[in-house]
Amino acid sequence: MEVRDGVTLWSPAGPDEPLPLLVAHDGPEYDELAGLTLFSAAMIQAGRLPSHRVALLSPGDRDEEYSANPAHATALRRTILPALRTAARVRGPVVGMGASLGGLAMLHAHRRHPGLFGGLFLQSASFLDIAVDAHEAERFGRFERVDAFVGRVRRRRPSRTVPTVLTCGLAEENLANNRRMAAVLDRQDYPVRLVEVPDAHNYVGWRDAFDPALVDLLTQVWTS
Repeated sequence: MEVRDGVTLWSPAGPDEPLPLLVAHDGPEYDELAGLTLFSAAMIQAGRLPSHRVALLSPGDRDEEYSANPAHATALRRTILPALRTAARVRGPVVGMGASLGGLAMLHAHRRHPGLFGGLFLQSASFLDIAVDAHEAERFGRFERVDAFVGRVRRRRPSRTVPTVLTCGLAEENLANNRRMAAVLDRQDYPVRLVEVPDAHNYVGWRDAFDPALVDLLTQVWTS
């Protein structure tokens, strides 16, 4: 079901049945290249996850929209999630997921609007940090904004923590900044886990981390 431009909702049931909701940045790519909704369908059929819906979000200018952009976080709170709740009834906490900059954007939205998500699944998230990612400063135009956000996360304790899983490949550059972020969130009393997988920065590695990491997170958030 197309909810609005750039937002598609996958559902195993009609819109009047209240179900938990998983919201995915880069959703169409996740679906095409990592089989996200096929995975959800299989886990529902196997009884490993409750019946749930998946919102697939397409970015516009990805580097601009997902790079700790306050306008995108505001759009999630004021426009995108309300549209999803209008399209179908939602039960329980919403879980946000994303990979690379999409993962960064989910954490950014949670920190700006703490009640937005009840859980986060962040894969190879681009927590760019000048201490370990100085090589990115010249080639990525929004490095300064991302680095500033990561610095604020380190310095400021959140008003609310949520269960969070980070996954990252052992062969990718983001491993160092993901380890640093996992340590920061742990010090801030997030229920956080870092899962390191034997792969690189790609949808194969992200798909292979779904089971059991995503299953465990969704079970924790939706059945607690």
